[in-house]
Amino acid sequence: MQILLDIAVVVFGYILGSVPFGLLIVKLKTGKDIRTVESGRTGGTNAARAAGLPAGLLTAVMDIFKGALAVWVAQRIDPTNDVLHVLAPVFAILGHNYSVFLIEHDAQGKIKFRGGAGGAPALGGAVGLWLPMFPIVFGIGALIWFTVGIASLTTMAIGVVVIIIFAIRASLGLQVPVDIWYGVLAEFLLVWALRPNIKKLFAGNERVISMSLNGWLRARKEKKEQEN
Repeated sequence: MQILLDIAVVVFGYILGSVPFGLLIVKLKTGKDIRTVESGRTGGTNAARAAGLPAGLLTAVMDIFKGALAVWVAQRIDPTNDVLHVLAPVFAILGHNYSVFLIEHDAQGKIKFRGGAGGAPALGGAVGLWLPMFPIVFGIGALIWFTVGIASLTTMAIGVVVIIIFAIRASLGLQVPVDIWYGVLAEFLLVWALRPNIKKLFAGNERVISMSLNGWLRARKEKKEQEN
């Protein structure tokens, strides 16, 4: 009976992650389909592009909550199953990136799942496993965002920070070692979802946020070049 409950928790994590809050919020606020805006992803960054910063922040909060709730439900259903506590938020990330509610067919008729890049639910899962993770990741993420100014790097940094923090805590006996695997699996899913952005990074044409230090320096350089 317990194994059926555990399977149900994992499925719940995927379905919960699949809820496209970005699409819903942008649609309600502007009438736009977020999938037709910029990257086409349903996460907070693209929601901000489509409907403004408040919409982006609300989307991010709801997506973080998806990951955290998946952990809390797993802990409630099977308190001693540490593997389940990791798998539930991992499947929430999978649902967010490949939503069962956003299935499409491409030009060749193949099935395609739409969604986000997974950064917010990945953070949410880490928060569910250890609540103080939020200010740590938020602070480091904000530092990268406002200095380097590249959203994809900020997203990929989440998994790296989670791995490091959980590894330190596990070595001190403060965290179960299996939680480190949550960070590893989350980082893999983030990198996989951001493959197009990684190609742009290597090509040197990834989008830089204008309000960041990097964006300001680039704008200043371009202005000087135009004046000369």
